[in-house]
Order: sequence, then structure tokens, then C-alpha cells
Amino acid sequence: MPPTPPPPRVLVLGATGFIGRWLVLELLGRGTPVAASFRGTTAGAALRRWLRTHGADESGLTTVAADVTAPGLGIGGEDEARLGEVRDVYNLAARYQFGLTRAEAEPVNVQGALNALRWSATRPLLRRHVHLSGYRTGSDTHPRYPLATQAADTLYSTHGAYPASKRLGDAAIRVTAPELGVPLTTVNPGNVIGHSQTGEYGQRFGLATVVRQLKAGQLPLLPSSKRTFVPVVTVDHLAAFLAAVPDFDDAPVQVHTVLDPATPFFPELVEQLAGHLGVRPPRAIVPVGLVRHLPRGITGASPEALTFLSEDQYDTASATRLAATLGLTHPPVVPALQRWAGRLVAESSS
Repeated sequence: MPPTPPPPRVLVLGATGFIGRWLVLELLGRGTPVAASFRGTTAGAALRRWLRTHGADESGLTTVAADVTAPGLGIGGEDEARLGEVRDVYNLAARYQFGLTRAEAEPVNVQGALNALRWSATRPLLRRHVHLSGYRTGSDTHPRYPLATQAADTLYSTHGAYPASKRLGDAAIRVTAPELGVPLTTVNPGNVIGHSQTGEYGQRFGLATVVRQLKAGQLPLLPSSKRTFVPVVTVDHLAAFLAAVPDFDDAPVQVHTVLDPATPFFPELVEQLAGHLGVRPPRAIVPVGLVRHLPRGITGASPEALTFLSEDQYDTASATRLAATLGLTHPPVVPALQRWAGRLVAESSS
């Protein structure tokens, strides 16, 4: 019988997802006892296998069944007892997919975010609740929740279910955390790409779709302007940043935007990836506003994906200060993009 792990100090919700498993690996590597949540009968075993292949010491790992769509996270009595000494809670659980309906997205991305926050409020030793949001959320200095019916309907019709639900979930917890007395950090990452050295990835949406279209010759025209900015962050950098947040953040509500400002503008990024993959780049760029009015059958562009194409720049000052304190720097962005894209294409065609 394996030894009983020490009482976990951290709970990671969404631990079996792409970012979640890298965060668990990072925390275990720091010697932090971790509880990893999962859904389904095989997810916990799959996570342990993945961790073993990446050299993790599993002696500090506890696995628990949890469901963010359920009140109290659906955590049973035995698992609840195991989590009595948890002081940091990470909510990385999300429904990430374009083409969702509002009814599919909200239970996880909005109500699930609130359920996780409320569970944290019951922890007697709570130090920090950390919520992973999105890079195009969190910029509003005065978030509103709940929204009036018409305002919520407009948000969903304008942005689509996934982006709208992430924005609404972000606002919901930033409004609710002070009411519950929960110290909160929201982390808004750029487009998360693979590991900086190996290229290992886990997400197949967003920028990954562009890479596959590029390789398949299905991107003759690029929805963009010359200064469209689609910033990226490597998953290992993000995991290291997340793991350190509770040790340093002390404001009642802290918002960090984590992305590599050295990311090339979108047309240059795509051109460099095309050269690396040995394919032709798009012949020209087309204004995003025009693409929105063309049939999807012609453009091949998801309406939700287009909402992420913007010339906006992002305030990364707080994340930069924390990273400097940690001695944490972004790995060179172009080689990281090339490793990620090359592995994505190789494994997609195998």
C-alpha cells in the first residue's frame, strides 16, 4: 500500500486540464502537498500517469473528485476531511470551446467560478483564491454582476458563449469575493502555447487552429491588421507564475495579466510560423471587420475567434513586477512558438 500523502495545502480545480496538470507538476516540484480534483473514473489515474512521465514525485499528491457545477463542489465527506488544511485554492476549471451555447458555457464558466469561490470561503485556513480567467477579461476597473437581462443578452450575442461567459465569470467573482471576505487573485493569460523547451501542448483551439489551417493551406487570407496583437505565454512560464502568486499577493483583490509583450504582431507571427513549417504564408491580410460580415464557409473563421483579434495592448505591470521579484523571465518567444507549432503539426498528422 502506498504511503498516505501529507495533508494538502493547495487544491487545484481543473487539475486534469492542459494548464492544470502543469501547475500541479510545478507545485509538487516545489514540495507543496497538492490535492488535484478530477471528474470521471479514469481522470485521476491519467493525471498520475502524466505526472510520472514528467518526473513528478507523487508522494505529495492527493486526488479528490469534485464538480464545480455542484454546490459545495460536490465534494464528499471523506474528501472534505482530506481538504481541511487547504489554504490556497486554484480554480482552473473552464469549458473552453468555440461554438458552445450559453446553456453549455455558463454552468462551468460563471456558476462554477462562483461555486469554487464560495467553497474557498468555507476554508478556515484560507490564504488565497486564484482564478484563471482570460487575457481579454479583467480590464474593467468596476466590474458589474449580476447584469440586467438585456445587458447579458447583448454580451452573449456580441462575443459568443465562451468569451462572454469568461467575462461574466470574471466579473462575478471580483464582485463577490469582497462580499465573502475571500482574498482573490485573477490571472488573465495570453494565448497559452506549449512548453517552452519541448513544445508539448494540450489546447487545440484559438491560435492552434490558425497553425493547422496554415499547414493545410487553408489560410489564403489572414483576418488582421498590421498591428493586430495576439499575445502568447508558454505553459511552463504561466505555471511557475501561478504557483508563486499566493506567496506574494496580499491585496484583497489582485488582477494580473500574464503574456509575453515581445510576441510579434499577428501577421508577422503567422509569417514566421509559415516559414518554420515550410508552407506559404497568407497572401494578404483582410480587416477583421470585413471578415465578420462574410459567410463562414468562405472565410473559415469562427465568429468567436474573431473577437480575440484586436490591436489592444494590455497592462502587464503587476505581473511584470511579480515576475521580477521571482527572477522569472519569459523564454524567447519565437523559438517557443516554433517548437509548439512544429509539435502540434507533427502530432496532428500522426
